[in-house]
Amino acid sequence: MYLGVDYYPEHWPKEMLEEDILGIKEMGSNMIRIGEFAWHLMEKTEGNYDFSFFDEVIAKAKAHGIDVMFGTPTATFPAWLANKYPSILSEEENGQKRVFGGRRQYCFNSSVYREYSAKITRELVKHYANEEAIVAWQVDNEFGHEGSDMCYCDQCHAGFQKFLEQKYGTIDELNERYGTIFWGQTYNDFSEIPVPKKTITTHNPSLQLDWARFRSHSVNSYAHEMTAIVREEMGEHQQVTTNVSGGFFGKWFDHEENVRPLDFVSYDNYPVWGGLAEPIPPAAIAMTHDFNRGLLGKNYWIVEQLMGAQGHNVIGYLPRPNQAKMWSMQAFAHGCTDMLYFRWRGMTRGAEQFCFGVVDHDNHRGRKFKEVQSLFNDIRPYENVLQAPIQADVAVLYDYDNIWSWRFQTQSEGFDFTRELLRLYGPFFEHNAHLDVVPVIRDFSSYKVLLVPALQIIEEDLANRLKEFAENGGTIIFSFRAGLKDKDNNVQFKSTLPGHVAELAGVHVHETEALSNTQSVEVSGENGTAHVSVWRDLITPTTAEALYNYGDQFYEDKAAVTRNQFGKGTVYYIGGGLDEAAILPIAKDVLEHHGIWHQETEAGVEVYQREADGKVYEFMLNHTAEEKRVNGITLAPYDSIIKEITN
Repeated sequence: MYLGVDYYPEHWPKEMLEEDILGIKEMGSNMIRIGEFAWHLMEKTEGNYDFSFFDEVIAKAKAHGIDVMFGTPTATFPAWLANKYPSILSEEENGQKRVFGGRRQYCFNSSVYREYSAKITRELVKHYANEEAIVAWQVDNEFGHEGSDMCYCDQCHAGFQKFLEQKYGTIDELNERYGTIFWGQTYNDFSEIPVPKKTITTHNPSLQLDWARFRSHSVNSYAHEMTAIVREEMGEHQQVTTNVSGGFFGKWFDHEENVRPLDFVSYDNYPVWGGLAEPIPPAAIAMTHDFNRGLLGKNYWIVEQLMGAQGHNVIGYLPRPNQAKMWSMQAFAHGCTDMLYFRWRGMTRGAEQFCFGVVDHDNHRGRKFKEVQSLFNDIRPYENVLQAPIQADVAVLYDYDNIWSWRFQTQSEGFDFTRELLRLYGPFFEHNAHLDVVPVIRDFSSYKVLLVPALQIIEEDLANRLKEFAENGGTIIFSFRAGLKDKDNNVQFKSTLPGHVAELAGVHVHETEALSNTQSVEVSGENGTAHVSVWRDLITPTTAEALYNYGDQFYEDKAAVTRNQFGKGTVYYIGGGLDEAAILPIAKDVLEHHGIWHQETEAGVEVYQREADGKVYEFMLNHTAEEKRVNGITLAPYDSIIKEITN
């Protein structure tokens, strides 16, 4: 089990190395993560590789029993490379080059950048292949973060046209599937196809979705190329990973595809960031862990765990005493096995002067140091629990094609995919049930419940899998706009909504309405009244029963929420952004029907059960600034406790 910190010894006088390593060791660490931004230090001039600085750092760490995760440095290339080859720089939509400075300014489709990335990666990993202290390699750093997954340069334009030609074969096939007869957009050759920069009105939705797929291909082909080099050169005792950043549903690449070649997933856990007055809600934090665990279908690492306040230009909320420790415990509960805190010491120069660390600029080992130390001491005895697999009976399904489709045509000004996913995830989280968050391509037959938020792209093969799931006794909960589109991002012709799942849901939707940010409509049903925002499908039940109906005079005969029996299973259809309070009793009914473990707790209290070696453990977490009671135990503000219970 690895517990430690992200350490940047190149930022400090070499004379501080011994002091830092001793302090890191005193805190209880057995790993440091280094090197991911140090390309220039390793190659000051072209082709002259020098790893001697890190040789010393690793030797010092090894002398104190500290192992190393080493990052390949391709996220921040040296100035000499940009000066010699400006074509490596990515480009904004308006044609402006992203100049040297900042980070991740490279174009994934630059053959020059791929060549130099391959060289430094190969030389670095080869140099340390036999270094026993290096047990893991991190490829690059936070792929796609901060908009770095988007580029509109000529290299990307040419690559996009080639990508389309390989996909469609003939220009006639593309024209037919895109429907370019509309607005006279028909192409005679692939060389005529633009990238979707700004134009009058908007671009063809099929073109836009293919552009998103191409962006994903660009990022992931680069990532896979670098990962393959690491695998070729690394020692047998070493593993390879990369660190996933937050906001993953807002990225232009498929994360599940990105991590497929890796040994394990790593995640950077920041429940609060610069500018936020308070952390994101507990359910939203939990969902990120379940998402990362779902990428490879196994437990994962955290290689950047927030401790201090964070921000580049605007500083965010300071985690209250023990709050960051509680977030760490929440991560361990949800499947994190190994954890590194960001960072050992806050930097006094450069863009991250306000990203505070375990130790701040005054070099004082104070409250945060002791909090990390206590976390390491408290969690270490539970290594067997953390390594045990997590069994979830409820799965949330997502699809990046669907998410990108929504991003290009939001339909409602209030639509946000992550919010709609959390609208279904949250009520089950509030009941403390285990959830997985997994892509639709995953085999979901072993689950008992599927949550399907705003999945407008549903083709026949997926619909058949969902029908089989329900026929065999599973429960499915759809939310609005299900089944609207096909894989080309076109509305399905002669298909009554919800398309291929209309029979499954037992409903027809002939009319719909987008609701503005300031609108909501009242619905009433068996659990009283509630409200729908963002969207509303005006549902006509065919075989389903109405649970909620609209209350306004024109649509009082239309359902807002329905339930349908299909085979041995049950299918719910929620026709809009329904209040979470109205979904809570539905979630409870579903959990009880399937005999899925759950527990009612006070608001702000999370209980997560884990099993290991025939024993049951409960992680009890207080997400509030108030004292709480759960299972006969008093939790102080932001407290976190692990307790073994009788099975």
